[in-house]
Amino acid sequence: MSMLRKLFTAVKGGAREAGESIVDANAIRIFEQEIHEGKEAITAAKRNLTEVMAKEMQLTRHIKTLEDKIAQHEEFASQALDKGEEPLALEIAGKIAEFEEEKAAQSPTLSQYQQHIASLKQQIKDAEKQLQENQRQLSIVKTTESVQQATLAVSDTLTAGDSSMASAKESLERIKQRQADRQDRLAAERELADEAQSLEQKMKAAGIGEANDSSADILARIKAKKNS
Repeated sequence: MSMLRKLFTAVKGGAREAGESIVDANAIRIFEQEIHEGKEAITAAKRNLTEVMAKEMQLTRHIKTLEDKIAQHEEFASQALDKGEEPLALEIAGKIAEFEEEKAAQSPTLSQYQQHIASLKQQIKDAEKQLQENQRQLSIVKTTESVQQATLAVSDTLTAGDSSMASAKESLERIKQRQADRQDRLAAERELADEAQSLEQKMKAAGIGEANDSSADILARIKAKKNS
């Protein structure tokens, strides 16, 4: 069982390393996607904020209407009292109580709306600030990545160039050596030819290896024999 656990742990470790490698290879793309999702989240939050603000405005108007009605009916009750219509004034007071009860019931909801609005506004403000920072950082890492890739490309080119130049230098040396060998052979051939020509001249001067007697010599020899 211990060996199986170790194997399972090794497989999990390999999968984790593979996953980390994929994440590292696509880090900028992932960061861009996260920024895009952040923008969408802010857009959705603003939409929700708009809806809450609309409800807050509607409820505020409704409460203001209730307050106006309360003030109006208080005036009605006062007029009824002035005219000695106390039962009517009491009935109006009952209506005022209904308005005040409804206002009391709606006021906490309005307070909640106002708190949510303040909270959402702050969250959106913070999110937008973070989004701007992420976009700035994205520009920086993209530029850095571009510079590093260009540097690596130049380095690879120079490395390959060094290899090519070394190979070219070796080829040049081989060409020079081959030409030098050929020049040496030509010089040796000329030297041998000069030596052979000099030997023939020396032998001729010494009367060695001359050609047979000429026709004139032969004719003179025949005449000499005939006269004798």
